Amino acid sequence: MTDNKKFDTIGLSRRKMLAGLGAVGVASAGAGLGTTAYFNDTESFDGNTLTAGQLDLLVDWQQTYDFGEGHQFVSAHPDHDGDGEQSVEIDGEVFSYSDFPDEDDTDSNGANLPVLTCDNIPPLSEADFGTDPVTGEEMETLVQLTDVKPGDSGEITFSLHLCDNPGYIWMQAGNVSEDGGAGTEPEMLVDPDNLGDLGDAIQATLWYDEDCDNVYDGAEPVDIMLTLDFSGSMLYDGFGGLVNTDDIAINGTTYNETTKIDLVELGTRQFIDFLQNANADVEVGVAYFDGEKSGDNEPRTGILQPLTDDLSVVDGALSGLRQKLANVVSGGAGSTPFDGDGDPNPFAGGGIATGTYIGEGVDDAQSELANGRPGVAKQNIVLSDGESFNGTGSTTFSSPTAAADDARAASPSPATDVYTINVNGSASTLLAMAGPAGGAGGDPLFFNDLDDPLNIPTVFGNLAAQATQEKVIMEDTLASVLAELADGDGIPLDGNRATLYDELTDPADDPDRDAFRGDGVMHCVALEWELPLEVGNEIQGDTLAFDLGFYTEQARHNDGAGPSQAA
Repeated sequence: MTDNKKFDTIGLSRRKMLAGLGAVGVASAGAGLGTTAYFNDTESFDGNTLTAGQLDLLVDWQQTYDFGEGHQFVSAHPDHDGDGEQSVEIDGEVFSYSDFPDEDDTDSNGANLPVLTCDNIPPLSEADFGTDPVTGEEMETLVQLTDVKPGDSGEITFSLHLCDNPGYIWMQAGNVSEDGGAGTEPEMLVDPDNLGDLGDAIQATLWYDEDCDNVYDGAEPVDIMLTLDFSGSMLYDGFGGLVNTDDIAINGTTYNETTKIDLVELGTRQFIDFLQNANADVEVGVAYFDGEKSGDNEPRTGILQPLTDDLSVVDGALSGLRQKLANVVSGGAGSTPFDGDGDPNPFAGGGIATGTYIGEGVDDAQSELANGRPGVAKQNIVLSDGESFNGTGSTTFSSPTAAADDARAASPSPATDVYTINVNGSASTLLAMAGPAGGAGGDPLFFNDLDDPLNIPTVFGNLAAQATQEKVIMEDTLASVLAELADGDGIPLDGNRATLYDELTDPADDPDRDAFRGDGVMHCVALEWELPLEVGNEIQGDTLAFDLGFYTEQARHNDGAGPSQAA
């Protein structure tokens, strides 16, 4: 309090204080010089700087239009050759929207480019809005269709990349207006007042397009294995397991510090909670992998929980992961997660098992998936913070990439989607493992690369959303959707769809609404519209005009309430 009063008395504004800090540091370097000829010292604090952080929201998209001949590409960003299909050239190689179809979805003809990052997305000033596929007229804005007929439909999937810092995002509309246009004789017979009826006639759906393929995906049954790294670097401070010294609360248990395995427990239990609340047709199991302890010469891997549709049982298996990991890593020879003989203190860690047997963990999970339901899609979600190696023992270990190749190729059966999460580990290995059932590895759509372990729960949230039907934000007339987008700050978007947040009824600062990570990871929001065939002459010549946009504000020092609420 004394320091604050002193600054107020001097009359320094906060801006002046920040600007002057560098000079204070320089001035301190000369303090005490020349006090004696016998003892002197110099302490230098040179080059002091303050750099403001950045918050940059980058948007790309793919737009299609169906006027009776199937969905046609209308416009995209980026679109390096101007043909309406999203594409980009990176280091001499061209990547296109149609290069990334969902092989399991007959309606999918591609996906927004997963290779786009904060470093290679061109600015919106370079966007080409293409031409109206019906009239051939050049479009000067995103949606500029001038001959819409009953039966026509269109869709836009926006990809959002928040760069540099976490932030809250809203989708917005503005300047919404309707006009009846010139009244034709057929229209005046049914609409003598010549009202603007187009917005009320068009049906629209706004949803989170989790796989970014411009197609709404409903629920399908799936068996899922969570394959988790139980190595010492997930828990013990001496091996990089401590994230920070902040408290963390997980389902009623509070720890005095936060470790990687705590964040895994938080994320996986949110994952299970979301699937339960969505009544998803899933069976879930849990596998784990560590290394080997001196004298064991056996990899410590196994099944923490076999596949089951009783998700409360899975939640119980995922509770107390700190202790269960410690049992495996620092327990006696042949210890399992349930022996209770490990030391869960993050600041302990002597005499632990060494190595990270990722391949064996994948093999164990694949064997368990073979016990699952026949004819059901299979997923294996693999999280690791290390490189696969065999520690100090002599045991031959499985190649993680070969194990993932076998899993995707149904060797042994079944063919499995392999999703990977890298937490400051071997990004190249985990990327090479990631890919769809029956497909190749190295697929960025199936790979999550985390620089910050605090983002682990968000990734599990997004993967949970992919395992169920995609979340519809709003389904109504286009006029009603635009009204919601134009009201206040717009529709608040949720950075973690596994949390039980309602974008239309819950407040923007609800605890279940998460900020978006600031690491450029792609999130997709889609808007689909259709003018039904049964619409009559009352919409002839009508015009609906509107602006669309996205707004973001930093998460730090904000609670997500937004500018209008804060004001």
